[in-house]
Amino acid sequence: MAERHKLEEYEPLFEADIYTVGERERLGPWFTNLDRSVYTPLIFAPELVGALCSRASRAAGDLRAVFLREYVTPFLDPSREEKESDEEWQKKQKYSEELQALIAFSREHPAEKIFANPRARSFYIKWLAQYGDDSIAQMAGGHVVFSSLSQLAIKHFEDQRIGLAPIEKSTRYVDYSGTVKGQYRYYIDPGLADMGLTEKYREAMDGLFATYATMLSRLRGHLKQLYPEEQKGVVEKKAFDTLRGLLPVATLSQVAFFGNGQAFEYLISRSAKHGLGEVRWAAEAAYQELYQLMPSFLRRLKDPESRSAAEQYQEYLAGRGKRMAEVIRKMETETSLEETMGARVKLVEYDTEGEEKVIAGMLFAAPNNDRSWEKTLTAVRAMGGEERRQVLDYYMSGRGQRWQKVGRAFENAYMRWEIVMDIGAWRDLHRHRMLTQQRQLFGCEHGYEVPGEVMAAGFGGEYAGAMDKAKQIYEEIARHDREMAQYAVPMGYRVRFMQWQNIRECFWEMELRTIPEGHPSYRAIEQEKFRLFGEAYPLIAEYMQVNMGDYDFARRGQGEKIQSKLRSLERISN
Repeated sequence: MAERHKLEEYEPLFEADIYTVGERERLGPWFTNLDRSVYTPLIFAPELVGALCSRASRAAGDLRAVFLREYVTPFLDPSREEKESDEEWQKKQKYSEELQALIAFSREHPAEKIFANPRARSFYIKWLAQYGDDSIAQMAGGHVVFSSLSQLAIKHFEDQRIGLAPIEKSTRYVDYSGTVKGQYRYYIDPGLADMGLTEKYREAMDGLFATYATMLSRLRGHLKQLYPEEQKGVVEKKAFDTLRGLLPVATLSQVAFFGNGQAFEYLISRSAKHGLGEVRWAAEAAYQELYQLMPSFLRRLKDPESRSAAEQYQEYLAGRGKRMAEVIRKMETETSLEETMGARVKLVEYDTEGEEKVIAGMLFAAPNNDRSWEKTLTAVRAMGGEERRQVLDYYMSGRGQRWQKVGRAFENAYMRWEIVMDIGAWRDLHRHRMLTQQRQLFGCEHGYEVPGEVMAAGFGGEYAGAMDKAKQIYEEIARHDREMAQYAVPMGYRVRFMQWQNIRECFWEMELRTIPEGHPSYRAIEQEKFRLFGEAYPLIAEYMQVNMGDYDFARRGQGEKIQSKLRSLERISN
């Protein structure tokens, strides 16, 4: 079927910042553009570009404005601090002079031209584009920033877990109640007009955002009365955190990606023929910006000699979902209400010899072991419980903090989890990369829960009303296009997903996501995972630093000592 809308019609809502002539001169050399919502930083100092892109998580505005305000202007016109020494002041002035000279030079000689070394570019054209030596495309990379992209499109890009490092604007720490060009920040697919559902969709989305905005101030007041000792900022963040379930998957946000050349080529390939126009638009916009910096890395995507193969690959990637949907339609499926309502965790599958294989992995790589894997595993099978515990004691000796990674021996056994939880908190678990994670489409089939704080404040009816209205428009859109209907789903509704992870990743995820600073929703999920983990692998569970506590404020427990189950040093000394 022919595309009914031009690619540019899928561009998300965006309003560029207005800069003076002087500001544009100061800012222009550092970015591929100042007016479009997608751009690439031309900042080659790792600390500087890393610090800027990391601000995507908390910054309410465009990162280019942040860069001008915080990383350029203060250093071009420095002020002397009261206790600043003469030496420190002279260094500050010297940096100001050098920065001014660099900006002036960059206006005359753009960075993308200076670093376009003909020999290096021809090397990649030959060995990457012509001969397909993909490994060399992992040796360099860059950044791309999307100032305005829906949660749905962001999650599509973040599904690509290898070679990319994303940071996106937080719904826990940033207020989403503002408007752009008189509209709340949410995406409107032009295909809704073809269904005659644009106005109904707008009404439901406006209802969600209006409820969110109205409840923010009221909930702040309620929480301040309950917790008068908490600082204003802590109460505000708690309000954001509590109400983010009202925000739809269509919510527009800012996200920055760091990736190598191979990863960006794949990102564009897996998005160029996607069923959602917004994703296709974002892929093309990313291509246009990245091409200015690394054209040889992206040459195969549109080069006349390889374009046919590239498009065939893109069709293959985009068509897998449709092909599987046809298989599902032919299957007789029955889903009961009990299976689909409520948050839950299931341990679907695990290796019954997991502990033995993990211990065998510890011994296999010992410097003085020359046994085969099979002989090592056979020896472990013959061990008694205390012998196995002693091996674990020695291996884990000295690990005192959860951020100290456990060894690769724990990668020798895997577990499969099926989880149903709210979309908002799932987004944090989605960030874990070293595992296989697959989700079903966002929808309203699994229900939602009104937050306890909202119920206690007396706003439960308003919250539920906005959520239920969104479900109605979701169901109407889903009759035409199930994929597009995802935009209408509030993030308080639940999603079903699967995790296939090794025990090493279980350590990292369960320990990290149960800390007092974490979100209550995913903390409860990880605590339940740990309980089930302990039933499967009780010996290994003793060495996991999982916090089973509960906290009224996500940050309230900060600084408390998590009671570790590690007793290895004591056992070894005895």
